[in-house]
Amino acid sequence: MAAQKGFWDAIVIGAGIQGCFTAYHLAKHSKRVLLLEQFFLPHSRGSSHGQSRIIRKAYPEDFYTRMMDECYQTWAQLEHESGTRLHRQTELLLLGLKENPELKTIQATLSRQGIDHECLSSEDLKQRFPNIQFTGGEVGLLDKTGGVLYADKALRALQHLICQLGGAVCDGEKVVEIRPGLPVTVETTLKSYQANSLVITAGPWTNRILRPLGIELPLQTLRINVCYWREKVPGSYSVSQAFPCILSLGLAPHHIYGLPASEYPGLMKICYHHGDSVDPEERDCPTTFSDIQDVQILCHFVRDHLPGLRPEPDIMERCMYTNTPDKHFILDCHPKYDNIVIGAGFSGHGFKLAPVVGKILCELSMKLAPSYDLAPFRMSRFSTPSKAHL
Repeated sequence: MAAQKGFWDAIVIGAGIQGCFTAYHLAKHSKRVLLLEQFFLPHSRGSSHGQSRIIRKAYPEDFYTRMMDECYQTWAQLEHESGTRLHRQTELLLLGLKENPELKTIQATLSRQGIDHECLSSEDLKQRFPNIQFTGGEVGLLDKTGGVLYADKALRALQHLICQLGGAVCDGEKVVEIRPGLPVTVETTLKSYQANSLVITAGPWTNRILRPLGIELPLQTLRINVCYWREKVPGSYSVSQAFPCILSLGLAPHHIYGLPASEYPGLMKICYHHGDSVDPEERDCPTTFSDIQDVQILCHFVRDHLPGLRPEPDIMERCMYTNTPDKHFILDCHPKYDNIVIGAGFSGHGFKLAPVVGKILCELSMKLAPSYDLAPFRMSRFSTPSKAHL
C-alpha cells in the first residue's frame, strides 16, 4: 500500500482492530486519516490476527455490557457496508461452580441490563450438552447473544473501507520519532507526516512509542498459546452442530475459553487466558516451562470436560495480550499534549469492543464529548510514579 504525502487531519499508529476502527470512525467524519502499520499487512505479530474471536455481552461490569449494545450494531453495520459476513451467533456457555463469585456477578449484570440469558443447573447442562463432561457439580450461564467474530475478515473489511472513505493505509512503515505540537510530526522509516492529531493504538509497542513523549504506562505484554484440538468424530464440536463458545470460570487458575470448530475443519480452538511475560520483539523465542505448564492445564481441561477431543493440541499458534493491572483499557489523551490520544491495555478482551473503542478514540481526537463515561479508562487511575509518570 503506497505511502501518501501531505498534511492529514489525523494519523493513527497501529493497524490492529483498535486502530482500524479508530481510522474508520475518523474517515466517517470526513477526516483525512492516515493509518500507519510497522509490519506488512496482513501479519501475525500482534494481537488482532487469526480467524476468530468471541463476542459476548456477559461481563461482570455493567459498563462493558452497555458498550456491547452499540458494538453489536456497528459490527452489523460493518457487515452491511462491506458485504462480508463477520459474525455468527452461537451463544456462549459460561461454566463454573455454583458459588463462583464472578459467575454470580455476571448473571446479575445480565439481569440488570435485560440481556437474554439462561441459568442452567448441573442436570440441565448434562441434558443440553451431552458432549461436555461435568465432573464437579458445575452450573452454567448461557449468554444467548454470544458468538464468533471473523477477525481476519473484519480487519480486511475495515482497511478497505478506510481507503474507500478517502483515508490511507500505509504498511511496512515503523514510527521512529514523534515531535509533539500543532501540527504533530510523525517520522517513519520511509517518510515524514504531519497532522492535527495523533492516535496511538500500538499494542505491545505502546510504551516504546510513549517513552520519548515523557510517559510510561503500566502495561505487561503476555505471549499466549493459541491451541487447536482435534475432534475424535468430525463435526461433533462444530459451529454447524450449534456447539456454543465456552468460558470456564474458576476451574483453573485463569479463565479457559473455547470456540467451536470452524477455522480449521475438525479442530476446536481452546486457549488459556494467561501467558508468559515477553518482549514483543522476541515473541518467537523458544517455548518456556510456563508455556508447557499452561498447555498442560488445557490438556487436563480437555481430558476432563471435552472427551470428544484428543487431549493434546494438534496446532499451536501465538498471539500477544497487552495487560493493564486491572485488565481495563486505557482510553485517554496524553496529559501534556492533548492532540495525542492513547488507546492501550486491551488485556485480551478488546476485539469485540473495538467498534466503541474506536468511536471513543475518534471523539477524543476530534475533541468531541465522549459517548461513554471514561472514568474506568483514564490513565490517572494509575497515579503512582512507578506506574505512570511525566
